[in-house]
Amino acid sequence: MAFVVTENCIKCKFTDCVDVCPVDCFHEGPNFLVIDPDECIDCTLCEPECPANAIFSEDEVPEDQQEFIALNATLSKEWPSITEVKAALPDADEWNGKEDKKQYLEK
Repeated sequence: MAFVVTENCIKCKFTDCVDVCPVDCFHEGPNFLVIDPDECIDCTLCEPECPANAIFSEDEVPEDQQEFIALNATLSKEWPSITEVKAALPDADEWNGKEDKKQYLEK
């Protein structure tokens, strides 16, 4: 079972999770990260590293975030892999914790 990046990552894009991933399963979009479920080995290392608390085990994704399971699978096939830590988006701290951010997801 894979881990899933959910809505709170949108407009934050902290990359602390990328640094600890042993299999490089993260992929980067303009303002969001996703996990490729086919590459994820369910090691649990990324979840505690996320400053936005946006990463969940697939079976623990909150009910209102279930659509992100499919979104991670789809976008991970379209977006390039990210293997090195980068700076978060400039206003990440302002967006961290805000609700209803899906409308801001840039594909």
